Amino acid sequence: MGEQARVSGVMTNAPLMLNVDCDMYANNPQVFLHAMCMVFGFKNEEVCAFIQFPQAFYDGLKDDPFGTQMAHFFYMGNGVSSIQGPFYAGSNCFHRRKVIYGSSLNDAVRTGNTDHQNLHKSFGKSIEMRESATEALSGSNAKIENPRIPSSFIEAAIQVAGCSYEYGTSWGKQIGWMYGSTTEDILTGLSLHGRGWKSVFCALEPPPFLGCSPVTYPVALTQQKRWATGLLEALFTNKNPLLLTLNGNLWFRQGLAYMWICLWAIRSVPEICYAVLPAYCIITNSRFLPKISESAFLIPMGIFVIYTLYGIWEVNRLGISLRMWWNIQRMGRVNAMTAWLFACPIVLIKLLGLSQTVFEVTRKEESLFNGDDNDDANAGRFTYDKSPMIIPGVVILLVNLTALVSGVSGLVNVGSRENRKTIFGLGEVFCSVFVSLCFWQFLKGLFGNGKYGIPSSTIWKSGGLALLFVQLCRRSSQWF
Repeated sequence: MGEQARVSGVMTNAPLMLNVDCDMYANNPQVFLHAMCMVFGFKNEEVCAFIQFPQAFYDGLKDDPFGTQMAHFFYMGNGVSSIQGPFYAGSNCFHRRKVIYGSSLNDAVRTGNTDHQNLHKSFGKSIEMRESATEALSGSNAKIENPRIPSSFIEAAIQVAGCSYEYGTSWGKQIGWMYGSTTEDILTGLSLHGRGWKSVFCALEPPPFLGCSPVTYPVALTQQKRWATGLLEALFTNKNPLLLTLNGNLWFRQGLAYMWICLWAIRSVPEICYAVLPAYCIITNSRFLPKISESAFLIPMGIFVIYTLYGIWEVNRLGISLRMWWNIQRMGRVNAMTAWLFACPIVLIKLLGLSQTVFEVTRKEESLFNGDDNDDANAGRFTYDKSPMIIPGVVILLVNLTALVSGVSGLVNVGSRENRKTIFGLGEVFCSVFVSLCFWQFLKGLFGNGKYGIPSSTIWKSGGLALLFVQLCRRSSQWF
């Protein structure tokens, strides 16, 4: 990504830079006019750093079974637009060139020999690069004497695009796309907002850009792990939202929004705790929710009903089907307890200096299901490999199924009076059933064949961990 900004600076003096992933294309020819109007058509044009367009997909699977099409991004983008603006999503974005070159809000015009020396240290030894940066940072629109055609910059562009060009410069640190995270987009957006700039969210019809999304579950799982890893890495850089709020120009509420997304990986820990809590209560014959006969039961029930109805109202406004909404909800739970969980040890190993994170490119085929009726019927089905990221999901499923079986057997037991006494209530059973439904595809994978079945080695490992958890639960009920 750094090479893109450097080569753009050499080849053009345009005030805007378009950033589009290689698997996406412009679908709306008016998008360029809209971008220019958003930047140059308002009184506050000087505070706008970039214009972010939503991501849409031309070959997405029906109802988004893997939760990768980000159909709810429209609400996220509009939610933060009223603060400093939407997050930079890594694609479908127009950047102001001077902002990418490190300009901060209300920067003075850079002139003089000292500034040229600083530009040499910041932008490297290329004369063409320094001249382009000087023009962009000064905002000069003066007519260039002896203009050169872009093809005359080929040699300079090759030099600037070299991986060794940035050594000893500020590329990736203060200018260009930021280094230090596998999600350079969130780190770059943090840098821009931390300098006081704002961003704009623009949604058009027809969709401005279209791309392709993962069409198999293992690929989607890898993508989620990379996102969660990169977001967590951002917290351990000098672009930490809290530091930029205290020492920079990042607004407090914008910092909270960044913290929410950067803590995806950490969120996996409480997600797992809540997923096994109802199972623990059923196994140990205890409870954490009020009984249905108690008036306090209306509080958690009311929260759940209101949240669900509000979610249905949102998807109705967006034109999303109820099935897609459910897929987004359940995959939010599944991804948090599988892919996001593995981001934590990856970042920890990096912080300990034992290893470096690796950027895993997401394979995005146009469609694996075309031309074959049998393949079309299997489109959206979960496929599995021997990835260890699947194990936590299988463990959680087995634990909750064991708890439900144990609870039902306890209810139908006609033995002693002590065995007939039940403390856990309907709330715990409902929560355990809900978690099992979220991992319903994993249950089908336990009995599937071929690529649609979970490998036997994964099942045995998960079964052993689930059995260990159940035994610890039963022992804890004896201890306490």
